Amino acid sequence: MVSLIDLENVTIFYPFSLASLFDLILAILVITLVNVFVNFFVKRKFVVISLAVGSVAFLAAAIFKLEIAKIVLLFTIMSLAIVSIFINLAETRYLLANKASQRANDKGLNKKAENDALFSHEDLYKTINDVTLYLSKHKIGAIMTFERKDNLTDVSKNGTILFAPVNYELLITIFYPGTRLHDGAVVIRGNTILAASVYYTPTTKPLIGKYGSRHRAAIGISDICDAVTVVVSEETGRISIAYNGELESYSSDNFYKAFVNIMSETDVLSADASTGGHEIEE
Repeated sequence: MVSLIDLENVTIFYPFSLASLFDLILAILVITLVNVFVNFFVKRKFVVISLAVGSVAFLAAAIFKLEIAKIVLLFTIMSLAIVSIFINLAETRYLLANKASQRANDKGLNKKAENDALFSHEDLYKTINDVTLYLSKHKIGAIMTFERKDNLTDVSKNGTILFAPVNYELLITIFYPGTRLHDGAVVIRGNTILAASVYYTPTTKPLIGKYGSRHRAAIGISDICDAVTVVVSEETGRISIAYNGELESYSSDNFYKAFVNIMSETDVLSADASTGGHEIEE
């Protein structure tokens, strides 16, 4: 193929082979990718305009076969892109981390929604009710946290990861005195026990009355996320629910309805008075 360019009666002929055409297309793609990448992460008008002008000049040099100019322009473009990214490294790292975190959260939420659709909430609530009443009757201390919208994966890392199905026998065994996992909390995601023997940072806010370590831990986790936490006192067998930074106690007869109401994000049943003025012993 022969190309003809007429500039002010000056005719320039040069061979334009298939390899040259491929080389030019490849150069266009590379320069376009560099511009898009820098524009996405750097977002500085001066840098973007400079790269755009340099890219046009580079393509012109490639078309007219100005080899020295092409090499100089390519080196300048790549140098400007690299320097710009390094200057804005903190911002670039933040954007990458933020997008990765967002993708992970979206994936986790989608997976959670799929899991929620695969099991019966009513069966889960009845199992938790049976476990709680047994623990209360036998005065076995326990703390069970139920994940809602806020992801509890990071919170669970200090415990023992289980990924086990929620069932009556397993939960009773976990909290039975003397077992390796009976201290700390159980974290439940959907109908799966995510982890056991998880320790929370206790609340530091002033509380009226005497609160045990489990109850302070339950309030502490409810202060930082939207999880619902059920607590059974080892000393009294009293059942409490911590949610949204508040702790309220319930009788055995009223616990199930209150628990379902809170988990369903409806009005909380106020069957028992708040523990604000009561003493709770571990």
